[in-house]
Amino acid sequence: MMYRTIAGTPLRISVLGFGNFVFGADWWGSFEDEQAVAMQNAAVELGVNFFDTAPTYGDGRAERLLGRTIRQVGRDRLVISTKFGYDIENSGVTPGSHREKRQDFSPRFIERDLEGSLRRLGVDCIDLYQAHNLKLAQYTDEVAATMQKLAGQGKVRHWGVALGPAIGWREEGYRAFLDHDADVVQTVFNLYEQDPGRELCELCRRRGRGGVIARVPTNSGILDEEFTSPDHRFPAQDHRKFRDRNWLIYGLKKNRIIRDLAEQAGSSLRAFALRWLISHEAVVSVEPNLLSVQDVRDFVAAAGQGPLPAPVMEQLSELYDRDFDLGEAAHPCDLKSSTAEGGSVRSAYQPLDWPTATR
Repeated sequence: MMYRTIAGTPLRISVLGFGNFVFGADWWGSFEDEQAVAMQNAAVELGVNFFDTAPTYGDGRAERLLGRTIRQVGRDRLVISTKFGYDIENSGVTPGSHREKRQDFSPRFIERDLEGSLRRLGVDCIDLYQAHNLKLAQYTDEVAATMQKLAGQGKVRHWGVALGPAIGWREEGYRAFLDHDADVVQTVFNLYEQDPGRELCELCRRRGRGGVIARVPTNSGILDEEFTSPDHRFPAQDHRKFRDRNWLIYGLKKNRIIRDLAEQAGSSLRAFALRWLISHEAVVSVEPNLLSVQDVRDFVAAAGQGPLPAPVMEQLSELYDRDFDLGEAAHPCDLKSSTAEGGSVRSAYQPLDWPTATR
């Protein structure tokens, strides 16, 4: 296993992170409690030390399952991350719905939310506490001040922001790093959806601290080679039915284009996707969907192969910038935005204007 230290902190975490969100909904199948805990425990034995959860995953279920692993393997072997901001007791959403739950980022709620997480996890301190899908209008000085207060009480060591739920929110990521000195930003980031992830990595390099946690690293299953046909139909509970159809049609075509590069690198496509991500030094951990112990083994092995060679990275960058020569329909989906008219903006790299960004 490869480990990276989040720059500016003492947190040394595995580049493969175990996000146990899969135990909080039936989107990825059903997991019995014992099965889930066994998967988490196996990941620890294979070298994974970074576990990321949230109260909203199963309304506390995922945190309770992680708590069992903490008790069984020992707190000192793990770096624990959870999140805050969703009111699971008054969600305002029908169970199983894809609608976003009610949020609350007031100091009073954050402190109450934290106490619930500490209780469910069975710990007295969270290593990394992430504001869950915090939007631009919800950023207040009170959030950062509350993190400082909780750190002073010894209940939180470091904090960050998880961007979402959909891909985008570039401005939120910038503000987390530049205005509030957050330690991490978590975002959708993969070979076929590179923005705003690469800008956030550049921010970390420029400021000399912080890191990016990548989620959806296999492009929602495309790079897992989960699908073979552009006519694939998703069951009712599968969240990917909400994806633009071009994501599937052209994702399969992109796979055919890069398969030779992956084979030359001695990797499967899913391993190649992980190696591409860890080739970005600011990416401190990657959280794929881990649905079995074999998935954990596969990604541990991929991490062990290390970053991709620079010429391969350059070739992939050129292909991406040309939409893999597949035309406009192959361009990544629009990014969500709190500032753009209509709430979205075309996916594209925005070179960082560093003097302006730091003012």
